[in-house]
Amino acid sequence: MIIRTIDQINEIVGRIVSVVAIIFAAIIIYDVFMRYVLNAPTRWAFDVTKQMFGFYFVMLGGYALRHQAHVRVDLLTANLKPIPSRIVDGLGYLIFFFPFAWVFTIRSFDFAMKSYAQGETTYGSVQLPVYPLKIAMAVAAGLLLLQGIAELLKILFNRQEVRSDA
Repeated sequence: MIIRTIDQINEIVGRIVSVVAIIFAAIIIYDVFMRYVLNAPTRWAFDVTKQMFGFYFVMLGGYALRHQAHVRVDLLTANLKPIPSRIVDGLGYLIFFFPFAWVFTIRSFDFAMKSYAQGETTYGSVQLPVYPLKIAMAVAAGLLLLQGIAELLKILFNRQEVRSDA
């Protein structure tokens, strides 16, 4: 139940965030058209696309982990039998993943709250608020941490990836 719920959350978030790529591409095409066809470059498109790419990149971490799309070093587990392989994978999560994910979650939350409290904006010609992106980073870190818990539970209970129809 816990595994399925976490998987479904990251699946839904991943599918929703993937739409940002379409919007991101449309803004870039619009900016290129304005700049090179109409000779009227936008002042805002660069900053907006930079923030949208950052949002897109960080928010898909949990989704990527759910689908095993992160870089893995299988040198240790490639020649191991299933049980020792699961032990090594589990230890990898406990020793490397969870300390990183925990620090990432706590620090990005602090980072976001400080940015929000200061009303931080970009320094370009169009001053966009930065804190929404930093809040997204904290949410993404939490989603990544949750997905790591689901992946460890899959290892412990010897379950393959739980697919969702979400």
